[in-house]
Amino acid sequence: MISFRDAAQVLAPPESGLGYLRSDRAGELLLEPGGLLTGDGRIVALEPDPAAELQVDASGCALLPGLIDCHTHLPFAGWRAQEYEQKVTGVPYEEISRAGGGIASSSRALAEASDEDVLRQARELASEMLRTGTTTFECKSGYGLSREGELRALSLAQRLDSEVEQTTTRTALLAHAVPTGFTADSWMDEVEAMAPAALELASAVDIFVESIAFGNEHLERMGRLAQAHGVALRAHVEQFATMRSVPVALRYGARSVDHLSRLHPDDVRPLAESECAAVLLPGAEFMGAEACAPGRDLIDAGAIVVLATDANPGTSPIFSLPLIAGLGVRRYGLSTRESLLALTLNAAWVLGLSDEVGSIEVGKRADLVLLDAPAEHVAYRLGHNPVAAVFVGGEPAYVREDAAWRIEPR
Repeated sequence: MISFRDAAQVLAPPESGLGYLRSDRAGELLLEPGGLLTGDGRIVALEPDPAAELQVDASGCALLPGLIDCHTHLPFAGWRAQEYEQKVTGVPYEEISRAGGGIASSSRALAEASDEDVLRQARELASEMLRTGTTTFECKSGYGLSREGELRALSLAQRLDSEVEQTTTRTALLAHAVPTGFTADSWMDEVEAMAPAALELASAVDIFVESIAFGNEHLERMGRLAQAHGVALRAHVEQFATMRSVPVALRYGARSVDHLSRLHPDDVRPLAESECAAVLLPGAEFMGAEACAPGRDLIDAGAIVVLATDANPGTSPIFSLPLIAGLGVRRYGLSTRESLLALTLNAAWVLGLSDEVGSIEVGKRADLVLLDAPAEHVAYRLGHNPVAAVFVGGEPAYVREDAAWRIEPR
């Protein structure tokens, strides 16, 4: 058992058993001094025990639930650094994509890389994520761009789960780009054919609705596919153009709509009144001249707002949730509690894991992050990593060298 004592702040929900908390209620989150006790991988008490085998002196620290990254494109192969300069100097992503860059470039890199090379890179990035407090993250396919390639990507993501400290989930992003030789319609035929095999490896499906990718009619097909297979529907929408995809996604019970940089004002209220999360990805907006998602409007309307990295080799090569929190606060005007809620309980809701992780409650898995500073510093000190230690399933998974003195045997 591990006892955490004398934390300056412990982040806790206002009540137990919540699947999510609407973001306009984030001010109700508790952030008060305290401690807790873990045992057998779970949180067993919301108070310390001086008799526990391992004692964590959390004096002056904040104790948070493990951070959850609900939108990443791991595993992938290689990088697209050459596109970075193009984007930041004003070349639109649509132009890069049509010239063979973007998703197509990552597809070629994945096809050319060995399984071991892909997994080696993914393990290194997962380790980097762990050091910044991520204890759960999503993996997506989407760079396969063929039936064999998509199934391979999901299989590699399944292998990755057993090779990293964190818990991972898998999303079948089967409609990410239209492969060469297909139309959007004919590729959706292929998606429907591969779905039974793909969804043995994944708990959600995803689609990129955009002028350079798929349309709302294809989102409808993906929605019917999700319903037929009993999996969650997720959708990349309104990133570069206003496609009015949110009403379509809501009609099919989507678990999340992600990006929303070009969200139509009339779609804010229906989204906020639903149980569909608004996943905002400031890393993708931060890189170029993209529009800004209406984060403040969504929160004030009562939406389930989430922040995530969109970790990928092209548009958002960012793997730190504290950095994303800082970008989100500065870009959308979120408060500390709103940003922390967006990285924990509400992110768990997107992945269907709220019963297990996302908040400090008795019975939940003891995924915990110990900060070397008040919780406000997560977003305030942009670029600084405030994580002193990370616990996954009640076991120390990362302890920063200069913070090791805080953890001691009884």
